[in-house]
Amino acid sequence: MRKIIYLLAMMIANYAIEAQVKTPQPSPKSTLDQVVGLTEVSIEYSRPSVKGRRIFGDLVPFGKMWRTGANANSTITFSEDVVIDGKTLKKGKYALFTIPRVENWDVIFYSTTDNWGTPDTWDESKVALKTTVTPEILNRNVESFTIEINNLDNNFAHLELSWEKTLVAVKFEVPTQKTAIASIEKALAGPTAGDYFSSAQYFYQSNGDLTKALEYINKALELNKDKPFWYTRQKSLIQAKLGDKKGAIETAKQSLEAATLAKNEDYAKMNRDSITEWSKK
Repeated sequence: MRKIIYLLAMMIANYAIEAQVKTPQPSPKSTLDQVVGLTEVSIEYSRPSVKGRRIFGDLVPFGKMWRTGANANSTITFSEDVVIDGKTLKKGKYALFTIPRVENWDVIFYSTTDNWGTPDTWDESKVALKTTVTPEILNRNVESFTIEINNLDNNFAHLELSWEKTLVAVKFEVPTQKTAIASIEKALAGPTAGDYFSSAQYFYQSNGDLTKALEYINKALELNKDKPFWYTRQKSLIQAKLGDKKGAIETAKQSLEAATLAKNEDYAKMNRDSITEWSKK
C-alpha cells in the first residue's frame, strides 16, 4: 500500500511540474488599440515569423485564402461604421482574411470570428465587405507579421499588413464629423432623462443630497413621457428616505401599475412590499 501511495504521489508531483512549464509561443499573440478621429479600432492577432523561409508564393500560396496571421482568427473591431472603397462596413467585430496574389490582394472582413484558421465551409453571406488592393514591395525585411493602423487623420487611416518584404494597406474612412456634431448637439441640448435618472440614483445610493435627488428624478420624469416604472420606483424610494411616506406610497402605486402592465414581477413585488412597509403606523 505504501508503495502504491508513493507512486501516486510521484505521478502527481511530476504532473504538477509539467503543468507549470511555460515556453514561448512560435506565433505570439498581439493586440492593438487605436483611436482614429472619434472611432475606436481594436485588433487581436498572432505574429508568425519568417525564420529564413520564403513566405508569399510558398508558405502562403498565391491565389488561396489565408488566415492572415496564425492560430485563431485575426480580428478587427470598429466602434463606428467605417467606409472602405466607397462601401460601408457596419460597426462591430470581424475576422480578417486575405487572398494574396502577385498583382493584388483581396482583403475580406468576415462576420464570424471564432474559427481556427480559415472556415471549414466558406459562407459568402458572412462576407461583410471585400476590397482589392495593390501590394507594395518593401526595401526592408519584416521578420514578424505585423498589423498596424498608420497615416492617422481625423477622417481616415490605413490598416496595414506587412510581412517579409510585402506591405498591404487598406484605407478606411471614419465618421468623425458626424459623431462630433451629434456629440455637440447632445451637449448643447442639455441633460437627458437618463442623465437626470442616473444622477438621482447616485445621490440616493450614496446617501448624498436627497433634495437634489428628488429634483433630478422629477426632471427625469418630465423629460421621459413614458414615465418608466423604474423611474417612479426610484422616486418613491427617495420620497420615503426623505420621510414623505404618503407621497412614496402614491408614487409606488404608479410604479406598481406600470410594472404590472409590463409584466415585470420583480418590480411589482418590490413596490407591493414597499407599500406594505410604508403603510405601517
